[in-house]
Amino acid sequence: MWDYIEERVRRNGAYIAETGCTVRACALHFGVSKSTVHKDVAERLHAVDPALYAAVRRVLGKNLRERHLRGGNATRLKYARLHPPRGRG
Repeated sequence: MWDYIEERVRRNGAYIAETGCTVRACALHFGVSKSTVHKDVAERLHAVDPALYAAVRRVLGKNLRERHLRGGNATRLKYARLHPPRGRG
């Protein structure tokens, strides 16, 4: 693996493990595509740093289990902005 890819893989993995962020948030932070981040942490990281890979898998598993909650909350907030509650009286 090329040095710059290995460095990016470690950087992405460390950021996700430290912050607990999603793949999309990591991609936005580093200015790369979410596909690149996902391939880095899901496939390449295991060969580079197995311990970091295990930590990242725990975070990604947690994010996967909570995904439906974040989506539902985003929808609730969207409609709350579109249709603010009317005053009584």
